[in-house]
Amino acid sequence: MSIADLRRDYSQATLSEHEVDPDPIIQFGHWFQEALSAELPEPNAMSLATVGGNGRPSLRIVLLKDFDARGFTWYTNYQSRKGENLLQNPYAALTFHWVELERQVRIEGRVERVDPAESDAYFQMRPIKSRLGAIASMQSEPIDSRESLEKKFDEAGAEFGDNPPRPAHWGGYRLKPDWMEFWQGRRSRLHDRVVYTRGEDGRWPRQRLQP
Repeated sequence: MSIADLRRDYSQATLSEHEVDPDPIIQFGHWFQEALSAELPEPNAMSLATVGGNGRPSLRIVLLKDFDARGFTWYTNYQSRKGENLLQNPYAALTFHWVELERQVRIEGRVERVDPAESDAYFQMRPIKSRLGAIASMQSEPIDSRESLEKKFDEAGAEFGDNPPRPAHWGGYRLKPDWMEFWQGRRSRLHDRVVYTRGEDGRWPRQRLQP
């Protein structure tokens, strides 16, 4: 079978612009809970797209760690490529793809760093080895070998023990959405798409898009 022949017809569910919640954050919460209930592998995995000062897009998978009315939060190294991109251009896009539920959510908006106290609180919740890894790794920077990285990890453990502090170069980002799209796969590629666009008054008018 060739790649061109790979296809499946979607038929699990439907999506109506008249039945979704008026607030897209609440609607996302409904779908996220269904993804959790379905015991999908890493339902909080999301694609994060950023654009640097040179205009070139960059895409990677990160893990959602919180969402509420303020937006969608993840944590990373501020000096990584994505951190540099966001410093140059503070707008980004997220995509969740729950293939088992034949669903996709796309989110766009402005990104800001979370309050340092919030980053501190989350950092202390992480497993000790993850905290040491955040200290040892200068994310996106070259290194000569795996052994060098493991040596830096061991040195961080020897220096900080069981209570490593959050490094200044590591913390949270929050995307404040102004556009969200919910996609439900349907038969014959006539998929359901409902998009919300945030107005200046804070309301979220929504409409159906053609697939």
